[in-house]
Amino acid sequence: MGNFPAELKYTKEHEWIKIEGKLATVGITEYAAEQLGDVVLVELPAMDAEITKGDAFGVVESVKSVSDIFAPISGHVREVNDALPETPALVNDDPYGEGWLVRIESSDATDFDELMSAKEYESYLSEEA
Repeated sequence: MGNFPAELKYTKEHEWIKIEGKLATVGITEYAAEQLGDVVLVELPAMDAEITKGDAFGVVESVKSVSDIFAPISGHVREVNDALPETPALVNDDPYGEGWLVRIESSDATDFDELMSAKEYESYLSEEA
């Protein structure tokens, strides 16, 4: 079903979150990347954009489908992965490394409490299957 690093948190929308203080790096899980197929386009928000938990903030387009990317937390975009417009396949090749999407500065630390652990995410995928 995929690889789910234990140090990361996860959402039901198949995103991973690496929490470092108030900063959260966000990407899509290996499972999501496999479901999408070959990613051909990634649209990300502008620097300093304000995003709200649960709202779509970007798009990942593959040869099979177009999927919204939903904000796992509320806050401001502090960094976007500039490599993705030129090399969207990084999302498939290295979803937990070079294929990260954005870094968000959290405006509400309680948002982190609602994220799933790797074990919870794996259980969630098993229930969905």
